[in-house]
Amino acid sequence: MTAPKTLLELSGADLNPPKLTDSCLVLIDIQNEYRAGPLALPDAEPAIVIAANLLARARQSGAAIFHVAHKGRAGGLFDREAERGAIVKSLTPLATEPVIEKALPNAFAGTDLQARLAATGRTNIVLAGFMTHMCVSSTARAALDLGLRTTIAADACATRDLPDGHGGALSARTIHEVAVAELSDRFAIIARSDALT
Repeated sequence: MTAPKTLLELSGADLNPPKLTDSCLVLIDIQNEYRAGPLALPDAEPAIVIAANLLARARQSGAAIFHVAHKGRAGGLFDREAERGAIVKSLTPLATEPVIEKALPNAFAGTDLQARLAATGRTNIVLAGFMTHMCVSSTARAALDLGLRTTIAADACATRDLPDGHGGALSARTIHEVAVAELSDRFAIIARSDALT
């Protein structure tokens, strides 16, 4: 039996990650909500460190940078007026870096993200953030429909344990790996952050 291939591989797509200088870095929901409380992600802290390093390199390279933050209700999850809804301090946006608030998993839904990306003239986007199976996945899938070439910095993403539907649970690592594998089939180039230069 031969090793499986993705649809992108079978189609002969270029799977080399883009240069940061030619890309838009989109950081999705790297908010304090994921560091503590009911949505704490087991691998949030290492992903935050890696995302902060990626952000620093993107700034040095001249990449266009966009921060996406989920906006919930006052007093609830992702309350943007509270510390829990704030973007993690080590990834604090610069004044020149737009912060786009969203209410749905797909960062394009109900926002001006598509228009802002188009205004840069760049069609390569690099995604990093939380959660891999939810907002990162939804955004990557939508990006294909919008004609964008997406790369996911997989080690700068994380997710949480989920119920398996049979009374048990699937680990965050399993959910992350399956989400990345699904996206690699047709929707995105999967890369380690240190491969993005």
